[in-house]
This record gives sequence, structure tokens and C-alpha cells, in this order.
Amino acid sequence: MVSAIAQSVHLSDVTYKWRPDLPPVLDISTFSVAPGERLFISGPSGSGKTTFLNLIGGVALPDTGEVTVLDSQLKGLSPAKRDAFRADHIGVIFQLFNLVPYLSLIENVLLPCRFSKRRHARAASEGGTPESEARRLLTYMGISESALDNRRVTDLSVGQQQRVAAARALIGAPELLIVDEPTTALDENSRQSFLEILFETVARNRQTLIFVSHDERMEALFDRHIVLSDINRAAQPEDIAG
Repeated sequence: MVSAIAQSVHLSDVTYKWRPDLPPVLDISTFSVAPGERLFISGPSGSGKTTFLNLIGGVALPDTGEVTVLDSQLKGLSPAKRDAFRADHIGVIFQLFNLVPYLSLIENVLLPCRFSKRRHARAASEGGTPESEARRLLTYMGISESALDNRRVTDLSVGQQQRVAAARALIGAPELLIVDEPTTALDENSRQSFLEILFETVARNRQTLIFVSHDERMEALFDRHIVLSDINRAAQPEDIAG
């Protein structure tokens, strides 16, 4: 089935400043991601990658220009509607995972279903109940069945915490998945295993994936690779008149 959405993400004439008296940290003429595309974005630390993702996710709003996600212009939505839109349609794997230490593994994964009826219904249709789908995702991610009820998030290794965070982002099959520097603390084997599981799930659900990292060794695994400074005019050196 061909998607009716022309682009999953489109930015047009977008600028963003930390403060009005500072120069832009982002200045992007145009940027698009096709439905179902696996896009890799690289750039050194401090180059604005996380800010760029915050604009796409509606966490931040541009000072000028438009950010359109799944045919919705985010700047035109109220804060409450942006939050609801993000909960319904966008899964995020954060660099620091942002797991809730006082919740169980399954409760952490189910968080998006508490804020989105749409994802709650999708999770239920996949697993019979959202809880069953959370268990399925966690075991698919390599978390043992015995750990699901008996271990706290804080008892998990970094790699296991990352897998819980990934299951949380994937539950309810949001159309867009945003991944921010998720493999920094992983060894080579753990990184490869995580990416294989992530790609298999994204392909099965026909999700759009935007994956940000400074590690350009992974670029060959994706449909397309963009260096953020190549599209961000704020990061490009000014021409010097000779």
C-alpha cells in the first residue's frame, strides 16, 4: 500500500536561536524524509543534532519557517496538541534513555500507551493486551522473561537499559522513530545486535527512522546519510571576500 503522505518530515526555511540576541544554531533551507526511509544524520558533538531532533519532534519550535511532520505543521498546534501528536505518532530513543527508576521494566515500556489511546489500541491489537505486547517486545529485544518481573531498571546493564528504551519507543508502532546517539556506551557486539533488532522492527512496521550519531561507520546500514553541517547554513563558514 502506498502512503498518502508525500513526506514523513519536511522543513522549509527553518531557523532556530537559543536566545534572540544570539546567531542561529540552525538555519536550514529545506529538508525532507520519505515515508519508510532509514536516514542517518551525523555530525560532531555540539553541532546541533539534538536541537534538530527537538524541532522535528515538536519539543522546540523554529523562530522562522515551517516544520511539517506527517502532514501536520507543528508550529500551528497548541502545546497540548503538540504533546498529543508526539505521543500518538513519534517514538523517541533518547541518548540517556530517560527510563523511570521507580517503574518496572514493563511499566516503562507502557508509558506511551498511558498518554496515547492510539498507541494503546495498536499495542493491544498486536499483543492481545498492551502488557502482552510490552512483554513480547522486551523478550524480542533480548530481555529474559525472568527479568521482566524481578529486576529494576537500575539493576540492568547499559545495553539492557537501551533495549528497554527501544521497546518503549516502538510500542504501538508510531509512524516516526527518532533515535539520538543510542550506541555511544555500547561495545561493538552489543551495537550490532541492537541495530539488527531495530532495523527488523522498523521494516516490519514500515516506520520512518531518523537516526543521529557522530559515528559515521554506521552510515552504510542506512538508505541515506546526511552530514548536518551540509544542510545547516549556520554551521557553514562565511565566504571571505578576497
